[in-house]
Amino acid sequence: VQLQAFGGGLVQPGGSLRLSCAASGSISGIAVMAWYRQTSGKEREMVASMHVGGNTNYLDSVRGRSIIYRINAKNTVYLQMNSLKPEDTAVYYCNYQRSLLGTPFGSWGQGTQVTVSS
Repeated sequence: VQLQAFGGGLVQPGGSLRLSCAASGSISGIAVMAWYRQTSGKEREMVASMHVGGNTNYLDSVRGRSIIYRINAKNTVYLQMNSLKPEDTAVYYCNYQRSLLGTPFGSWGQGTQVTVSS
């Protein structure tokens, strides 16, 4: 299954964005879908993950400001981000893995750039 992230852009601090991750095939059988982000010079970090059963995990810095959800019928995973901060600026990617804190094993794709700036 190939994944394509989109929906990024330039937003002012305090604003919101909804990122989408479209899969080329069914995701209903994929245990966990996750969003990651990476800034230049830093390692990629997991932002949020969601199990097909509904459990979720969030990076501490985004917990309470972001919501991950998946619509299996659309083969799409979303990341709603609110109250965005400049430190949320990064390239965001989606991937899949076997557990909420597991290691992703899909290809990364191009990602989508999120820039939070006034």
